[in-house]
Amino acid sequence: MPIRETFWNIPHWAEITQYVLALLTAIVFLYGILRHVLRWRKGKPEKRFDRLGGRLWSFIVQVFGQRRTLDEAYPGIMHFTIFWGMLVLAIGTALATVDWDVTHLFFGFQFLTGWVYIIFELTLDILGLLVIVGLGMAIYRRYASRPARLQNFPAKALARDDAYVLIMLTLITISGYLTEGLRLAVTQPEWAVWSPIGNVIAAAFLSIGDPTNQALHLVIWAFHILTAFGVLAFLPFTKLFHIFSVPLNIFFRSMKPAGALPAANMEGGMGVKEWKQFTWKQLLDFDSCTRCGRCQDVCPAYASAQILSPRNMMIKLDAHLWDKNGHSLHGEVIAADELWACTTCRACVQVCPAFIDHISTFVDMRRHLVDQGRMDKMLQDALANVGRYGNSFGQSDRMRAKWTQGIQPPVPDARREPVEYLWFVGDYASYNATLTEITRMTAAVFQKAGLNFGILYDGERNSGNDVRRVGEEGLFEMLAEKNSQVLSKVQFQTIVTTDPHTYNTLKNEYKWDGNRPNILHYAELLDQLICAGRLKFSKKLGYKVTYHDPCYLGRYNDVYDAPRRVIEATGCQVIEMPRCRERAFCCGAGGGRIWMEEKDIKERPSESRIREAVNLEGVNTFVVACPKDATMYRDAVKTTGNESRLAVKDLIELVHAAL
Repeated sequence: MPIRETFWNIPHWAEITQYVLALLTAIVFLYGILRHVLRWRKGKPEKRFDRLGGRLWSFIVQVFGQRRTLDEAYPGIMHFTIFWGMLVLAIGTALATVDWDVTHLFFGFQFLTGWVYIIFELTLDILGLLVIVGLGMAIYRRYASRPARLQNFPAKALARDDAYVLIMLTLITISGYLTEGLRLAVTQPEWAVWSPIGNVIAAAFLSIGDPTNQALHLVIWAFHILTAFGVLAFLPFTKLFHIFSVPLNIFFRSMKPAGALPAANMEGGMGVKEWKQFTWKQLLDFDSCTRCGRCQDVCPAYASAQILSPRNMMIKLDAHLWDKNGHSLHGEVIAADELWACTTCRACVQVCPAFIDHISTFVDMRRHLVDQGRMDKMLQDALANVGRYGNSFGQSDRMRAKWTQGIQPPVPDARREPVEYLWFVGDYASYNATLTEITRMTAAVFQKAGLNFGILYDGERNSGNDVRRVGEEGLFEMLAEKNSQVLSKVQFQTIVTTDPHTYNTLKNEYKWDGNRPNILHYAELLDQLICAGRLKFSKKLGYKVTYHDPCYLGRYNDVYDAPRRVIEATGCQVIEMPRCRERAFCCGAGGGRIWMEEKDIKERPSESRIREAVNLEGVNTFVVACPKDATMYRDAVKTTGNESRLAVKDLIELVHAAL
């Protein structure tokens, strides 16, 4: 049976020194961890211990399975090999230490013997090789292929920190192999073939002469131990701290619907003025950023060459927690233009492997800016209109249902008679003159389907979704309260809306006193009507179309298939854009951006999206399912000169034509 020579040539004084160093390492390590924990505790309280089963499952899938990390092949495989390789090597080192210095020394037996030890050695050898492969991939990616998202950090020290991590992990792994190889070259155990990498290194030592120089082995072993202890001791002070912070962040991630924005912090004024007004979970978010840049890659504001980079925002906020110079959070650390550039599309949150919630942080800081009146004139006017008239257009509430004039039979007033479906029309579909025909067409389709529906007429107000994400929490609550009062007096079974923003906030943010009704986007309703045979088409359109997933319908509420089924039912073929479904690119209107002045923009997100669609072979129709999308993209086909090549149509236009 094979025997162990793991501690060959390690004198007792070296072993004793090793454990003294281990104690010092543990002290420095625990001090570093404590610094972070105490920092988090300075944040505001927040309950994150609900749904423990779901949290545990998410932890297993995302931490050990690396599910979201693997969404991108190259960096995913790279990180997977380093993570699992280092994890197994660390566990193996701990087992070997316990086997030799605990069970053997105090109890007179070892569990790493025979075939158990052979499997143990083989496993560590293979996993160590995976670490080398992963580190090689990381080094090549960072210093040879150099993707843009890994460059231009706010501080040069961050690039040095990344280099330190790669160098130290490489030194630990290689020195470990060299130590093993030299030991095998001298002891030449019969099981050496089961340590393939170590055996190859041993053969190399043997080929260059007498490998019995015990001093060389001791030096390499000491270097390996010192390097490992150094990495462990200073882990909480480097990027490697994410080994602890990211799993915690994943476990404590929000388990609420994606479209439910956390309530505003009212202590010390509206929103967040200084970092201690963030919650402890938001502070953990900042500590969990690995600077991978995935959020930056998908950010529509960053792609438009605006000042916002979600990655850099997290980096600056994290650095601010340790700032001793008293810099102001607003202005000196984070510029107002960065906050206002965000469209709240949630693409950054969707791709972040650390499950950082950028949006709640940005909105919390916006709330303070709104409270101080620090916003551009257009946004200020829009909010004033919403507050005074209940809509951002500054129109009288009596004009909200002007589009219904001439429709026969008349659209019922749901306040006066019970209806099965209450259509919450929304501001843009009600007031925007360029969308009136689409709104009337929607009513016509509902009537042809024999739908028992009605609207609130002048009883409806802006739902408040974008008002809330701008940071005007008080105005949102006022709108929600007024709408809720009207809705409470109406007899209906289901709410339907053509606006994904309205759909999101009604579904996820209104209180409903625990009795939330069924709420549908019109794409879902049309899909149900088609499946039930209540909506039958007389002809097949035969268009080749592409479909744009609205952020608040797709990423926020996971409605992807219903619109596509409706399009296909009209006889159209859907050609997907490269960025579709959960990776769909934002139109640029969300988060109140449609109410703000555009400045310092290279290319609007809507224009980028249209260029993407134009490049699809055979596609001549761009289908939308949101009034704001219709507005943004119809303008974008003009500004990009593609009016003759691409027609922007609302989903209801296809349905109406097929009828």
